[in-house]
Amino acid sequence: MAKIPVIEQCTVSYKEDKHLLADQLDVYLVNNRNLVFPHRHNFYHLVLFLQGGGSHEIDFKTYSVSIGQVYCMGPGQVHSWMFEGDMQGYIVNFDIDYFKSLLLRSDYIENLSIFSSLNESVFSLTEETLKQVIPLFEQLVGLKNSPSEDDLKRTLLLYILLKLEQDYRPSFPTKAMDYQMLLIKNFIALVDLRYKDLHLPKEYAELLFVTPNHLNGVCKEYLGLQAGEVIRNRIHLEARRLLILPDWTISQVAYELQFSDNSYFTKFFKKVEGITPEEFRKSQWK
Repeated sequence: MAKIPVIEQCTVSYKEDKHLLADQLDVYLVNNRNLVFPHRHNFYHLVLFLQGGGSHEIDFKTYSVSIGQVYCMGPGQVHSWMFEGDMQGYIVNFDIDYFKSLLLRSDYIENLSIFSSLNESVFSLTEETLKQVIPLFEQLVGLKNSPSEDDLKRTLLLYILLKLEQDYRPSFPTKAMDYQMLLIKNFIALVDLRYKDLHLPKEYAELLFVTPNHLNGVCKEYLGLQAGEVIRNRIHLEARRLLILPDWTISQVAYELQFSDNSYFTKFFKKVEGITPEEFRKSQWK
């Protein structure tokens, strides 16, 4: 049984900069041709496809490559790719603290919708946005051998991320950014942050200064899910990620997710997944 490795930023970055990698996709694939197996990162990772085919998998879901498609991943997500043909585009990796000296809010990047584990951050850019971001990516790649231009690189990358965020449409219905949508975004960000120790909608409602009924109603309207389902889905996702690590026992996974005992965790997982944790683990490593 193989272990899902964690790829560290320093193993794929250039010597000139251990905190940022920005490159043409085809060049990156030549330099990292062996990274086709399932793995996870300890850094942020995004790719823009301009040519090529095949597919890529993020957190157990497969996506077909399309021209103008972007995928954005945060630390800890599991992925692999099965590319076909002449792959062209851009790839950017940056570590968790890359914007620490630039932004007043240290959690700003992790709260962007494009990096939320509860959203599917695989989407196609509009033609107008694509025209705008390609020169930005080119400029960022052109600075890869210029370690003295750190502030310029940070600013360029932040601008790219904000353009992607502006073009991104989450899976819930598109509406104007009103109070209700802001509540949903804050709820999703909070679940991403506190899913291990807060399991009840009322706990999140209290932190968001709304009633549990109001939070539940807004979740139903925008997401088509109960607030409790949103929380359970995030716990379930992390459970799946941890269960594919063979050096973790079922007890360790349950403890990490703060379940009171193994039986409660097994009952929770089987209700959501349809099979037990042991059966899920076996299915992933046949």
